[in-house]
Amino acid sequence: MSAREEILARIGKAVAGVADVEIPRHYRAGRPADDLVGLFAERVDDYRAIVHVVPEAEVPGKIDECLGERRVIVPDGFDREGGWDDLRTADGVVTYCAVGIAETGTIVLDHGPGQGTRAQTLVPDYHLCVVRAAQIVAGVPEAVARLDPARPLTWISGPSATSDIELNRVEGVHGPRTLEVIIST
Repeated sequence: MSAREEILARIGKAVAGVADVEIPRHYRAGRPADDLVGLFAERVDDYRAIVHVVPEAEVPGKIDECLGERRVIVPDGFDREGGWDDLRTADGVVTYCAVGIAETGTIVLDHGPGQGTRAQTLVPDYHLCVVRAAQIVAGVPEAVARLDPARPLTWISGPSATSDIELNRVEGVHGPRTLEVIIST
């Protein structure tokens, strides 16, 4: 018997005959927010991301302006022609998201159409993410309710950053150094 099997057997023996207990799940959800887009933009900005709030009709022009001459990966399903396909030499990536969380300023990718692969969103030094106003929810419980737990999820709260023991902040260690967000209203 392996150590794992032994531990599980002991746990099974300890809880044998004990009735199942229902765990109450009274998460705060559905909190009204006067301005989800404004709160989301403020929280994303708090994470040192670059934030633009633009009308939907202006999104293509804003994308062009943000990307400039960067060689970016454009994932399948993103409404833009062309793109760089070499992950090793790409300057960045442009994606959509699955959901944005106003309370935490978090962007969630489920790597569906237009969201690229995990490698495409974590390896390049720059990430431009387009978030539609209708994708922004108040809190984490509402976001989780919209997501498919069987899909790979990447939760992004600002550019990648870490601090050493002396609290010296270093950006770009575990993902893009620069996060730019276009919120489409």
